[in-house]
Amino acid sequence: MSEHHTHAPLADLTDEALAGLLADQRAAYEEVAVRGLSLDVTRGKPSTAQLDLSDALLTLPTSTRDRSGTDVRNYGGLQGLPELREIFAELLGVDLAQLIAGNNSSLTMMRDCLVDLLLFGGVDSPRPWKDEERVTFVCPVPGYDRHFALLEELGIDMVTVPMTEHGPDVDAVRALVADDPSVKGMWLVPTYANPTGRTTSQEVAAELTAMVTAAPDFKIFWDNAYALHHLAETQTKTADVLSLASAAGNPHRAILFASTSKITYAGAGVAFLASSQEQVAWYLAHLGKGSIGPDKVNHLRHAEFFGDADGVRAHMRAHAEIIAPKFAAVDEVLSRRLGGQEIATWNTPEGGYFVNLDIVPGTASRVVALAKEVGLALTPAGASFPYGEDPRDENIRLAPTMPPLEEVREAMDVVATCVLLATAEKLTEERATR
Repeated sequence: MSEHHTHAPLADLTDEALAGLLADQRAAYEEVAVRGLSLDVTRGKPSTAQLDLSDALLTLPTSTRDRSGTDVRNYGGLQGLPELREIFAELLGVDLAQLIAGNNSSLTMMRDCLVDLLLFGGVDSPRPWKDEERVTFVCPVPGYDRHFALLEELGIDMVTVPMTEHGPDVDAVRALVADDPSVKGMWLVPTYANPTGRTTSQEVAAELTAMVTAAPDFKIFWDNAYALHHLAETQTKTADVLSLASAAGNPHRAILFASTSKITYAGAGVAFLASSQEQVAWYLAHLGKGSIGPDKVNHLRHAEFFGDADGVRAHMRAHAEIIAPKFAAVDEVLSRRLGGQEIATWNTPEGGYFVNLDIVPGTASRVVALAKEVGLALTPAGASFPYGEDPRDENIRLAPTMPPLEEVREAMDVVATCVLLATAEKLTEERATR
């Protein structure tokens, strides 16, 4: 199919050219429809090739004892295996005493923290959060849908602030937390954020940890899910939030989470939590009522597999070699099909798992529906916003890591066709009603 004015703004097309574009895109769409595609770029899952990188884990550990001689098959060791914690304390930039190694899911650790805060209050809380009239979290958007779903299930209200190039809009956060004691916390994916790929600067992190909050027990849930997931040679450094919080006189403000879910096995990795030593003790005290220790066999397996922090870094370079071409393909196809037409913007992330696509307001839901009709599953429009509601209906999260490279290219071509068709429909409709 021919493309009309590939590098000219669509809004500048004559009525005749717009009609031609609409006809062309409908024909292109029909062409896609008969292919019987089954493509999926909905979730940021590792590909089979990435999971294969960790298959040596299946023959580990070679011992049943840690370096202190303790049998890892038995009970105990609630804070996790010291040799594994040492590796990740270095990688995450935290003190060993501040770090817990748990089971496979950092999301479960986040839920545990929220539930403990609601039921018991934190180390700096005047009362349990359940006894407050209401509890509110600040949510930078676009953001991570599972964060929002967790708050919604627990009855915690959500207010949004925009994500800027350097992290959350600090002035917007400050305005929300300064006078309202119900604002008890905020989410933040600080490095290669889901889905924008943006990284919170040291300066923004310093302001967030130091700002005056009406709630004495305000928490930053610092979900450092992609700290080690670099795509380029230049590796973005994560702000040292725990040191910043401590220096600002708010040592209990930040709780850091991370995991190996996208490093080794998504369902059989290790999750981590770090905070002030007092807050770590608080978490372990509640955890200890329901657990006598994590899977230390898996901890030893991971410690043997990596050896040291450099082992993790080398492993992540192997991941990048597999997925970086997929991100490059997303940019190449979108640039070729949508570039210069002023109907779409997207990021070229330096790490993480997503590409954030913003299109003409009012068309994202239509694009997702069009894609579904021809066999391409996209994340629901609005998924990156609380309650699944994108007020501008313009945002789509793309997750290119799991499908093979050729399928990523094909999926992006379908995305572009659907965006062009939905935009041409909208422009035609708007001109008809003038």
